[in-house]
Amino acid sequence: MARLYLIRHGKPAVAWGGGDDDPGLDETGQAQARAARDWLMSLPPTERPTKVVSSPLRRCRETAEPTALALGVTLEIDKRVGEISAPASLTPEERGPWLRRAFAGTWAQIEGDLDYDAWRRDITASLLDRGGAAVFSHYVATNAVVSELLGDPRVLAFRPDHASITVLETDGAELVLVEKGREATTGVL
Repeated sequence: MARLYLIRHGKPAVAWGGGDDDPGLDETGQAQARAARDWLMSLPPTERPTKVVSSPLRRCRETAEPTALALGVTLEIDKRVGEISAPASLTPEERGPWLRRAFAGTWAQIEGDLDYDAWRRDITASLLDRGGAAVFSHYVATNAVVSELLGDPRVLAFRPDHASITVLETDGAELVLVEKGREATTGVL
């Protein structure tokens, strides 16, 4: 099976729902992006990623760019590993409370425009053919994958810290959780 690294983006300049739908990284986040790159580049050559994939959102792209540059590869953008979509009817101020309510329940209980349980299965399936990749994604998307692989219906399966690296393995047909990334000591919002 090939290794796959699922990395949460570094610390953004603005929290989700804070008024900027696509913030970049702050200084701490930039340092976290370099630290993720350094960790990935320190792996033995047989375990080091050979491709870099990112959510389309700026905070993920900026976290992924140092790794792509170090590996000398083109950054691939994949919306399937993007952020969870809040219901279109919500105002920016309502998104944070909506997400906090979602964290208290299961994937099937999330209120909104999508089938969020299907969304988590889709994200997980999108990783099956990503062996050898470093995939830069989001807090909720990482929870979607981990909860699916653990068979845990809860939205909040764990609390990945900024630039946390979750290790997976895939053979193209099966995806296996090897190790959860470093957990945050504070909440996401």
